[in-house]
Amino acid sequence: MEETCSAFLDYKTEKFVLTRNRKVGLLHRLLQLGILAYTFGWVLLFQKGYQEKDTDPHFSVITKLKGVSAIRVQGLGERLWDVADYVKPPQGESVFFLATNFITTPNQTQGLCPEHPSIPDGNCQRDSDCSAREPVVNGNGIKTGKCLRWNDTGGTCEIYGWCPVENKTLPRKPHLIEAGNFTLFIKNTVNFAKFNFSRTNVLKTTDGAYFKHCRYDALESPFCPVFRIRDMVESAGASFEELALKGAAVGLRIDWDCDADRAPSQCHPGYSFNLLDKGFNFRTASYYRAPLSPPSRSLLKLYGIRFDISVRGQVGRQTLFYLEGALQDLFGVSAVAMNQAPLRPLPAVLLPPSFQPPPFPFKWYPISPGCSASPLPPFATPHPLCAMQYSNPQPY
Repeated sequence: MEETCSAFLDYKTEKFVLTRNRKVGLLHRLLQLGILAYTFGWVLLFQKGYQEKDTDPHFSVITKLKGVSAIRVQGLGERLWDVADYVKPPQGESVFFLATNFITTPNQTQGLCPEHPSIPDGNCQRDSDCSAREPVVNGNGIKTGKCLRWNDTGGTCEIYGWCPVENKTLPRKPHLIEAGNFTLFIKNTVNFAKFNFSRTNVLKTTDGAYFKHCRYDALESPFCPVFRIRDMVESAGASFEELALKGAAVGLRIDWDCDADRAPSQCHPGYSFNLLDKGFNFRTASYYRAPLSPPSRSLLKLYGIRFDISVRGQVGRQTLFYLEGALQDLFGVSAVAMNQAPLRPLPAVLLPPSFQPPPFPFKWYPISPGCSASPLPPFATPHPLCAMQYSNPQPY
């Protein structure tokens, strides 16, 4: 009990060793400087640790695509393509599809015809290979039970479906290559509810024709919300001609990094583009019905570029609570850097081979029996019961 109380009432102080070594001292100061630079430069200034953040914006995206092209297609003749033809969906959302190529199968009617030879499940040698009322796997209709032989090597099953079956010949060049010069207008509005802070990427201007002639450029016109399709694809690191042939998916990200302590006019978005995937297509059809004629349709397999627009952002505002916390962190880390950053233990590679710990003058005072009468070696810790016997008034 007495020993416990004696240990509880002990008073302890730290020992400091002065090492006269330039390598160790330089490394010590570099560590201190690095800690201070990280805390003050990165955390406080760059990351703005004194601000409260809102990283969950509410946003809306409205898109409008403009452009017209005229092309001549076999089976359809010369046709004019405008927004209603090559943009899906037409109302303008954050995800939309721009047609750049297509395969057409005109004047299809429901009836009996042979399956396409490229469909494996539609190939046959005899009627028994075509089970009646069985759909063709990855095909164009339902088998009737007949095998229509093309030659001695085989044939294809007769089907009930839209005839003639779908054309699968892909053109060598995109039909809608002019789509690269079409323009996309993007209106993005963000709202940070925590600070009631709202911004839009559409600049206020008195020039009514500004949006008709401006084009986005990362260096010369970074705040124009009108983009040329070819420029967007090339900014994603791809060739428009290559993607226009078989389609692709391109991502557009709008980043907002705002400071609510500054004027709202200084808050502008940043745009970045990336290629998400290659190859994108789907099918659509236009249906017709003439008097005294069966229903017919023109089938289109559309290839094009799918654009996915995403919005991310954050806004910060200085508050007393976060400012006090940042200052406390700065002072605390500074104190640690100045007082608690010595190298323990010192790396042996930094010390000269002749380095020896400095001698400590010890005096012995017999206080209690049973303890050693010889001085302790340097850096040794005495037994708690004998701790008061050894006195080290000043090592140097």
